[in-house]
Amino acid sequence: MVGGCRGEEQGNIDVKVRIKALLLLAVGVAGIGLWRAWRGGNGIHASSVSHLPSWSAVRAASYLDQREVSWQHWPPAQQDHGTICISCHTVVPYALARPVLRRGLGETGMTAGEQTMLRSLDTRVTHWSEVSPFYSDAKAGPGKSAESRATEAVLNAVILASYDADRGQLRSVTRTAFEEAWALQLKSGEDAGGWQWQDFHLAPWESASSAYQGAAMLAIAVEEAPDHYADEAQIATNLELLEAYLKRQYPSEPLIGQLYVLWASAWMPRLLDASQRAQLEGRIDALGQADGGWSLYSLDAKESWNHLQELSASDGCATALVVLALEQSGVSRQDAALRRGVAWLQHHQYEDGSWRAASLNKNRNPETQVGRFMSDAATGYASLALEMYQSTSARRPAPAEKLQAGWTGK
Repeated sequence: MVGGCRGEEQGNIDVKVRIKALLLLAVGVAGIGLWRAWRGGNGIHASSVSHLPSWSAVRAASYLDQREVSWQHWPPAQQDHGTICISCHTVVPYALARPVLRRGLGETGMTAGEQTMLRSLDTRVTHWSEVSPFYSDAKAGPGKSAESRATEAVLNAVILASYDADRGQLRSVTRTAFEEAWALQLKSGEDAGGWQWQDFHLAPWESASSAYQGAAMLAIAVEEAPDHYADEAQIATNLELLEAYLKRQYPSEPLIGQLYVLWASAWMPRLLDASQRAQLEGRIDALGQADGGWSLYSLDAKESWNHLQELSASDGCATALVVLALEQSGVSRQDAALRRGVAWLQHHQYEDGSWRAASLNKNRNPETQVGRFMSDAATGYASLALEMYQSTSARRPAPAEKLQAGWTGK
């Protein structure tokens, strides 16, 4: 679900060549000892950076700000009309987490990185018919223009609606972003209700199953949008199609996709019945590691990967997504799995403010730009999960609480 510059497989050949050259040089100079240090710990660099005794929102915000600005200045991220591509590994987690961190830290205004990001989004949404898709059929292969367009439309709406929810008012550009997404929603076929998705066979956000995660995120965005957007008559059919798609596809999705639906069920309780919720929570609990965390390797479909190295250690991205899904779906704060995950996140932040995660697709040097992408996602979602857990006011009401209050899911 990158919706942007194909974070795992950049077309910039010079960048890839430099990365490969550096890797070969490192192995040749340092020998097998350095290789083992790099591959050790789930591909997460075993550097001198140590874990913090307890998590720091200040350091997390600093890391995320630096990484967002770095992404914005990275040549492969540059697009036409002076815009920047969206990336599910860096931009989306940043956009969801940074306003929540700002509230927790008592900051009064958006960062420069946020302002640049939103200006780019506003430009692309406003000039939708003029801007080029992030990928074209001519350069990336048949169907990639349509995949890129639909993926971007969904993510534009997700990010802008999240910021509008923070402001408490739906902007006209956000309404336009939703309209652009609805226009590309599939209306027939086995995937009716969902969207075409950017598929480069890269887990977890650019594979065949990534469309399901994107649809769940849009469902959250619709229900979270201010000014009762979810109640508007003109999108009723779209929402019905979306809900039917999420329910119909749920049994065949890998666990990571089901986590997004568990997250979305905080807003749309009908997505999961009691039996499905209990079964899913049981699977989540069973896949928990002895140290309290979770591994992306255990959550995603293995056939979507380009290599078969088993990345079995707990990582920040998987653990954060599990914690977010559990806490947002309304499980008790005393839930054993939730508490284990929170404790793991609280004690596995690095001194630079990040949480670490490794690529499921290739062995990446975590000190490079590309190698940091999964840690960007881990840090955004971990920060969001911990801030939500600490702030009862930020926690979404459980489905049972909504139903008791007469909430209908719209």
